[in-house]
Amino acid sequence: MKNIERFVYGLAITAAIFSTATFVSARLHLDVDFIPDFFVTLTIELLLSAIAIYAMRNYLIFRFSIPRPKTLIKPVVFALLATIAINGVLTILTKMVGGKTEVPEALAKLKPVQVLIFVFFYASIAEEMLFRGFLLNLLKPLEKTGFSVLKRYISLPVIVSAVAFGMAHLILITTDVSLLFVARIVVFTTCLGAIAGYYQEKHENHAYAIIVHMSGNLLAVIAAFAMH
Repeated sequence: MKNIERFVYGLAITAAIFSTATFVSARLHLDVDFIPDFFVTLTIELLLSAIAIYAMRNYLIFRFSIPRPKTLIKPVVFALLATIAINGVLTILTKMVGGKTEVPEALAKLKPVQVLIFVFFYASIAEEMLFRGFLLNLLKPLEKTGFSVLKRYISLPVIVSAVAFGMAHLILITTDVSLLFVARIVVFTTCLGAIAGYYQEKHENHAYAIIVHMSGNLLAVIAAFAMH
């Protein structure tokens, strides 16, 4: 498969999976109090991503293994510090332009244990399976194209998967939050996606992307427990 084909097919399949998951979940409700509506979206996304990875197995390599604890220190610490720094800057900028702190209604209704299960664990796994497990791995042959930031090489596959991940959060426009909040989330998730992709590519192990994503979601868990 030529690189341009990888690029086109990768983005097209990723968009199709995300759109399908969103479309079906909008029409399928479990009506189970403990399970949030976005669980359906994540489940469909996870299943279709796994199918896509298997179907494209001749064109991508999916590697997953439990990392050694010692190798997780840098990714986790960096992801946490980046999350704090990025959100801190975005909060300041939001207040400077007259914005306010917002929380999507779907998340505001969740209890701490639900945030832990469905946001920290499940969302991290499902979203990473699509954007790093499938898309980044399919684009891996393009990794020689990229640039360096603070002595760290950021490849084209990392950039593309991060931007795609960030843009997917534009779906928040359909909810009760402001455009300013949506922009903030898109910026943050793009940065988090880049960090997740960087460490997955560095270690050639999808587990690192999931762990970085979880680290980025950790503040949401802490906030949920603090508010209750």
